[in-house]
Amino acid sequence: MKRCIAVLFGGCSDEYEVSLQSAQAVLGAIDRDTYDVCMLGITRQGRWYHYSGPLEAIGADRWREEGRCIPAVLSPDRGTHGVVVLGGQVSRIYIDAAMPVLHGKNGEDGTVQGLLELAGIPVIGCGTLSSALCMDKDRAHRLAAQAGIGVPRSAEVPRGVGETTLRLLGEELGYPLFVKPVNGGSSFGVSKVSEFSRLPGAVEEAFCHDSRVLLEENIPGFEVGCAVMGEGNDLTIGAVDEIELSQGFFDYTEKYNLITSAIHVPARIPAVKAAEVQNTALRLYRTLGCSGFARVDMFLTPEGRIVFNEINTIPGFTAHSRFPGMLMAVGMTFPEIVNRLIAEGLKA
Repeated sequence: MKRCIAVLFGGCSDEYEVSLQSAQAVLGAIDRDTYDVCMLGITRQGRWYHYSGPLEAIGADRWREEGRCIPAVLSPDRGTHGVVVLGGQVSRIYIDAAMPVLHGKNGEDGTVQGLLELAGIPVIGCGTLSSALCMDKDRAHRLAAQAGIGVPRSAEVPRGVGETTLRLLGEELGYPLFVKPVNGGSSFGVSKVSEFSRLPGAVEEAFCHDSRVLLEENIPGFEVGCAVMGEGNDLTIGAVDEIELSQGFFDYTEKYNLITSAIHVPARIPAVKAAEVQNTALRLYRTLGCSGFARVDMFLTPEGRIVFNEINTIPGFTAHSRFPGMLMAVGMTFPEIVNRLIAEGLKA
């Protein structure tokens, strides 16, 4: 019998649209001769549906208009071990493993992973604790620093912080600096601030995306990333990539349109330094308890120092995204990446 894989897409997140693009690509790459697929769509409002329509409607955000959606819930009951479809006649779909393709909050932060683990359904990707830790930029940096890995200087800002305190924090970190929601992705709510006059507004904007906000020093140099797959000591690592910026920072527009920036894979750095970046990525992956797959993002300074930025436990997953690109650079195809992740998730 084929094993049934649930793929979750959409979600209550600023990154809803990105999730749809990733999910369509993942669903199109799954080997249907080996696996049955249960497509679970989650609207921006948090409504769950079992979807059975065309894949193209997912990426175009027309999946709710296809007339192929039935309300459904993922049951935490281990006897159910799957999805309860709430149509005219209630039915059950047994799930062997689930792959959340849900970027950002309510999908990448341990919430859905916790539900799946409670239900006894294997998660393809990072588990509850590592997902939550990696989403929390402050705690992730603290753990990395304890492991001896370089991190940016930062300070968490309380809601309603006074102008005097904010001014002192800005002067301590120096300008330019970054203002970031502690929990978030795709650079939503992130601002690069070059002077104090812009700092209060940037902090207010970040609080629109999260209840916690971080001020972080600007690290000179450029960003490098590394894709990691696997569990424990059985890890596969991709080629290092490099983000080349002509201006600003790698915000949402640049990440998904590359208007003034470019991604180089492999990175244009010496082989010895690339190996050091890969080793640092492996250390961070293990330090934060990652499993399945993740993309580790770091900075490389002009002096050659490696500084941790963040770990994306559900990175962008189209054939043109950074995570698959780094693995394709070492000889894997996009379908091979997706189906290997599923096979390893079923064994975990």
